Amino acid sequence: MATETVAKPRTSARVGVQKFGTFLSGMIMPNIGAFIAWGLITALFIEKGWIPVAALGGFGTDAEGVPNVGIVGPMVTYLLPILIAYTGGRMVYDVRGGVVGAIATMGVIAGTDSPMFIGAMIMGPLGGWTMKKIDAIWDGKIRPGFEMLVNNFSAGIWGAALALGGFYGLSYVVKIFTDGAGNVVQFLVNNGLLPLTSIFIEPAKVLFLNNAINHGVLTPLGIQQSLDQGKSILFLLEANPGPGFGILLAYMFFGRGAAKASAPGAAIIHFLGGIHEIYFPYVLMKPILILAAIGGGMTGIATLAITNSGLVAPAAPGSIIAVLAQTARDSYVGVILAVVLATAVSFLIAAVILRTSKDKGDDDLSAATSRMEAMKGKKSSVSSALVGDRAGAQTGTVLTRPVQNIVFACDAGMGSSAMGASVLRNKIKAAGFPDIKVTNSAIANLNDSYDVVVTHEDLTERAQPRTSSAVHYSVDNFMNSPRYDEIVELVRSSNSETAAAVAPEAAAHGAHAAEPAAAVEGKGVLLRESVILNGTSRDRDAAIDEAGKLLLDRGAVDVSYVHAMHEREESVSTYMGSFLAIPHGTNDAKEHINHSAVSIIRYPEGIDWGGKQVKFVVGVAGINNEHLHILSSIAKIFTNKAQVAQLEEATTVDEVLELFGKVNS
Repeated sequence: MATETVAKPRTSARVGVQKFGTFLSGMIMPNIGAFIAWGLITALFIEKGWIPVAALGGFGTDAEGVPNVGIVGPMVTYLLPILIAYTGGRMVYDVRGGVVGAIATMGVIAGTDSPMFIGAMIMGPLGGWTMKKIDAIWDGKIRPGFEMLVNNFSAGIWGAALALGGFYGLSYVVKIFTDGAGNVVQFLVNNGLLPLTSIFIEPAKVLFLNNAINHGVLTPLGIQQSLDQGKSILFLLEANPGPGFGILLAYMFFGRGAAKASAPGAAIIHFLGGIHEIYFPYVLMKPILILAAIGGGMTGIATLAITNSGLVAPAAPGSIIAVLAQTARDSYVGVILAVVLATAVSFLIAAVILRTSKDKGDDDLSAATSRMEAMKGKKSSVSSALVGDRAGAQTGTVLTRPVQNIVFACDAGMGSSAMGASVLRNKIKAAGFPDIKVTNSAIANLNDSYDVVVTHEDLTERAQPRTSSAVHYSVDNFMNSPRYDEIVELVRSSNSETAAAVAPEAAAHGAHAAEPAAAVEGKGVLLRESVILNGTSRDRDAAIDEAGKLLLDRGAVDVSYVHAMHEREESVSTYMGSFLAIPHGTNDAKEHINHSAVSIIRYPEGIDWGGKQVKFVVGVAGINNEHLHILSSIAKIFTNKAQVAQLEEATTVDEVLELFGKVNS
């Protein structure tokens, strides 16, 4: 059953920037290996490299006096832009879009003598999108036997047209933009203003907005600068691990409780693994610490500017190992100093803040969480990794099949998601399910073939539309989130149910196959008095109260569980599609359930449920894993249009019980 997510106005601008940044990073990150290869070749073989080789580095002349071309120049001029363009076109329209995007990009490459990374980021997706629209014009209208002819010639003709357009038009526009942006950067460098960019970059990192800046502007400009000067400071504006490392060190010495206990592990992963997302929760639970990140970032950039240091290529991920591997030959002192000083300044500022603060991250973080939710404009469980669970899986979807395929998704498809996948993979293997597939992916590359999707809570609403039939888990920390134990339990429960399905199926064909509704309801999960055919509520909150009261009247739950049903609804909508909503409590509310129960209320005229029309409200309370079976059974009914129609037309409670009786089995 598909999840339908209603966008929240206060987050739409941020999510829009995130989507744009994710799309840009989706073109860059799969090709990072090529960037690294180019960076290593550049660092080794150019004239100022460690092992200058004229034939490879492209300097000097050969024995006949012909200037050496080398491989450094062709790689950055042709290989990298075409790889980016192909990836961007493929993201939009599979291989066909990638091919047309690559053809189109050759036009902008040939139209100027500057590396066309920005041009590739435009022409690649543009080629894929326009080819997709053109194919739609004659979709289904081509005579049998002519498909290959039409497809090949249409791609060739349109690709050639775009290449000509890029050569005579876009290449000049992009060059003007690139030169202008480069002049702005040079102005900032010449006037000592470049460190001020940390005021924007560091907060953007914490809010997952950095990819639009980093991959859209800094990387292309950095490569152009590296090609001209052999290195670029721009590669370290965002990738310097010092600011985050300093904050984590401050928590190690001056934090308390769970924050202090978890900081050492987070510091190792951040600094050596390059997974910067690991320190974001520590800033989000105390937003004033962003000043430490800004101070450290400004110090690092100023140090790089003063020492005229930089990298030869992007450092991805932002590990100190990757940074040193891409450091220019004459910049090791400056780069190391930039990381050390950035760490020191960030540590000192964060230490002062933590030392003078009453809240050092050792309590339930409720005050910090409230501030963070106000900043983000939505409910969040950002402190759960430090202090325990506040909300369960943001399912939004009821899984009706065994869990076999789990994916961790993040902006780039590496770093935090790879770590999370590794941690969970080990947990699932330890639980006795070695065949369950656990992978990681960029959000831009997701498709709707997964059973479970795990994302950072700030990225969930972008992943859900791409994987609407999966169960979604939102985490704030990929290292030790309590969500992992819930996923392991879901794997165990769903696969155990499948293994045990033979026995109930066989029994259904025996003496009890025609079990009447009265006998079914006697099992206790769904009772006659828990079914209402004409609900009286007129809005979502009242409907939750009405469904909760039926559970309360049966003694299945206490009043705190009803309050938790509202809390869950504020965290994530329980609207399922097919006119169905399934309000239920949070994980913390399980202690308020006395026994498993279901209540069913029909609203013939429908009520508004966060912008969606709901005609059926099913209140659910389940002990242990029983709620998974309950939700699974309900899902089977609402994925059958005929049964939904029967529910809409039912005139008696018995008709409803006859359909919902399987919930009791």
